[in-house]
Amino acid sequence: MTPLDTVSATDAGLAGTRLADSGLADAGLTHEHHADSHLTDAAIAREEAHAAHNYLPLPIVVESGDGAWVTAVDGRRYLDCLAAYSAVNFGHSNPVLLDAAREQLGRITLTSRAFHNDRLGPFVEALAALAGKDMVLPMNTGAEAVESGIKVARAWGYRVKGVADGMANIVVADGNFHGRTISIVSFSDDASARDGFGPFTPGFRSVPYGDAAALEAAIDENTVAVLLEPIQGEAGIIVPPASYLPAVRDICTAHSVLMIADEIQSGLGRTGTTFACDRVGVVPDLYLLGKALGGGIVPVSAVVGNADILGVLRPGEHGSTFGGNPLAAAVGSAVVAMLATGEYQRLADDRGALLAARLQALLGHGVVAVRTAGLWAGIDIDPALASGRAVCERLMQRGVLAKDTHGSTIRLAPPLVVSAEDLDWAVDQLAAVLEELGAK
Repeated sequence: MTPLDTVSATDAGLAGTRLADSGLADAGLTHEHHADSHLTDAAIAREEAHAAHNYLPLPIVVESGDGAWVTAVDGRRYLDCLAAYSAVNFGHSNPVLLDAAREQLGRITLTSRAFHNDRLGPFVEALAALAGKDMVLPMNTGAEAVESGIKVARAWGYRVKGVADGMANIVVADGNFHGRTISIVSFSDDASARDGFGPFTPGFRSVPYGDAAALEAAIDENTVAVLLEPIQGEAGIIVPPASYLPAVRDICTAHSVLMIADEIQSGLGRTGTTFACDRVGVVPDLYLLGKALGGGIVPVSAVVGNADILGVLRPGEHGSTFGGNPLAAAVGSAVVAMLATGEYQRLADDRGALLAARLQALLGHGVVAVRTAGLWAGIDIDPALASGRAVCERLMQRGVLAKDTHGSTIRLAPPLVVSAEDLDWAVDQLAAVLEELGAK
C-alpha cells in the first residue's frame, strides 16, 4: 500500500487559515509537518507484512489523540469524524475516563468471574439504572453482546415461552450489521461477510428493514426474539419511519416475542438521546451495548434487561474470562456517570442539528441523499462523481477522517465533544472535495 501524496502547500495554507479562524491554527496542516512521511510508509509496511489483511485502512498512522483530534506519526493533525465507529463518543484521552482507568490500574485489573470484585457491583447497578432495567450481563466486545443476547433469547424461549428444544427462531432485518462471528454472519446479507465462511448457523429469518407487516408475518409459534438495530449504522445510517419501532414493540408484545435492540453503535448518546429507541419512546426487552461503553479505553459490552429474562441463565452456562473485569467496570462506571448527567446527549443533539443543516445544503452539489440522527450522518455521494472511498481519501488529504460504506456512501460520527467550529470546518472540507470532483 502506498500512502497518498500529502496535501499541497496551497491546500495546506487554506486549511491553516480556516483553522486559525476557529482557534485551531496549531492543527498541523502545514508543509513542514510532512517531512517525516517516511515514518508513515515504514509503519504501514510493517503492519502490512505481519498483520492479517482483513482491513483496508486509509493510509494514515495515528500515534495520539485529544478530544476530537488525532495526530499522525508525521506530525499532522486530523479531525476524527469516525470516533472508532462511535466507540470514542467522549473524545480521545478524555481526562475523566483516563483518571478512572489509571486509578484502577494501580489496584487490580482482572480476577475472572471465579471471584467477586469490588467494581462490578457498582457498574452493573448504575448501568441497569441508566437503562431502566434491573440486570446486566457484562461482556467485552459488541459481537459478544450479540451472541450473548441470542443465547439468552433462545434459553428464554425454551424455559419460559415453552418452545420445543432446538426449534427457536429469531427474526432479523435485511441490511443488518451485528458483528462478524460465524453465527452473526449467518444472518447477514453482506456478501463480503459471508462468502467463503459457511456452513452457517440456522435459526434466523430476515425481513425488509422498516417493514413492520413483513416482520409480523415472519413470526410463528417458535419465534423467540426480534433482533434489530434501531438505526442501521453499517448500512449507511438508515433511519426507519418513526412508526416502525413502536409497531415492532407492539408486535413483539402481542406474540410473546422478545424485542432486542442492538444499540452498540446507536446507543450511549450518539443520536442525541441515551438510546436510539428513546427517540420514538420505545423500550425493548433487551439492550445490546458496547463500543462507547468502554470509553475508547477498554472493550466493554453488555446485555441489559430484566431478571425475568436474563435470570434464565444458570451458573456455568455462559461466561467470559475478561467479562466484568475490574478495569472495564471502573471505566464503564465512569461512562455511565457521564451519561447520567445528560450533557453528552445534549451535545449530540445540538451539534447534530448543525451537521444536518450543513449537509442538507450539499444536496444537488455532489450529494444525492443525507440521513442524520443526532451526531451521526450517512451521506450518499453521487456515484457518477466518485466512490465513497475516493471522497474519504480526499477528505484525509484535507485533514478530516471519515469512513465509506456500501460503495458511494460516507459516514460521519465525530466524538460528541467536537466543537461547532470544527464540525463546520469539516463540512467545509467535504464541500470543497465535492467541488473539486465536480470540476474534474
